[in-house]
Amino acid sequence: MRNAFLTPPTVVLAGVLLLTACGSQKADSRSDGLTQRQRSDATGPPSKSSCGASNSDAPTKPSTSALSGSPSGLEKGGVRITGSSGGTRACAEFDVTNHGTEPFTYTISFEFLSDSGAALTQTKQTVSSVKPGQTVKRTVVMGEVPSRPTGAAQVRIAKVRSVPADEAPSDKGTCPPSGVRVHADDGDAAMGLRVVSLHLENCGTRTHRLNGYPKLQLLDEGHKPVNGVKIHQGGSAIATGTGADGTPQPLELKPGERAYASLVWRNTVEGGVDKPVNVPYVRVWEKPGADPVMVIPEFDLGTTGKLGVGPWKKRASGR
Repeated sequence: MRNAFLTPPTVVLAGVLLLTACGSQKADSRSDGLTQRQRSDATGPPSKSSCGASNSDAPTKPSTSALSGSPSGLEKGGVRITGSSGGTRACAEFDVTNHGTEPFTYTISFEFLSDSGAALTQTKQTVSSVKPGQTVKRTVVMGEVPSRPTGAAQVRIAKVRSVPADEAPSDKGTCPPSGVRVHADDGDAAMGLRVVSLHLENCGTRTHRLNGYPKLQLLDEGHKPVNGVKIHQGGSAIATGTGADGTPQPLELKPGERAYASLVWRNTVEGGVDKPVNVPYVRVWEKPGADPVMVIPEFDLGTTGKLGVGPWKKRASGR
């Protein structure tokens, strides 16, 4: 079993990069707390690209000119924006440098903003298997942007998450050596009740057997174990009718068949009790002896101190 105490790169950041017409990074004259010199330092020389740089996994030396002297928030945790283009199909060039000691896979959330700072659209991009000391370049395209006020627009790195590359979840692509893919969905929320499902697919060539509950380890933003949260087998300790109830049954998954297990919690916060507990990462073992997979369900457990996990259930064909 892997050592649960990791020392990953910083994983949460927020920054804003001004975008104007394609091929230009000149900031406007709005009062945003920065001097013109600071704006120039933050954006660097005008970009001659229109987000046309090819993605590369080859090790590169990160340039220091594009964001030289940038204020805190534009370059953190090894992720930085290096070029941009505006218009109705805004895009940004960025690179990721792994300052850790093992390969990591990064998931980065970008937001395209209006002049007033309202989020118009959001997209995520995954950068897989960045080796220690390696820098890779990527481009994110925001797609068709809804109508917005005239003037400069902005793109922001809203959030960055990272998981050890050999524990990265997957729902498509090459089948892992284990013969199964495991990932978590985006979940559902209503009146403070949260439900996220773990999904398992037999992508191998042999029958895969399950019987019981997935084993979970809750991890904070630094990938360290979160203590003080009770994990209940079954969802009835949280709420009924969530899909997390039932008795475990022996399952035989033929190649191509799938199973799921529901995770349920409430984000109720009672004043004066404890600080709210947030758990971005969960290490999952689908059964004893299995290779772990680290998913990113973003548990906002409030002050409840408990989480319900349902048994594995076979997914009906075609669902």
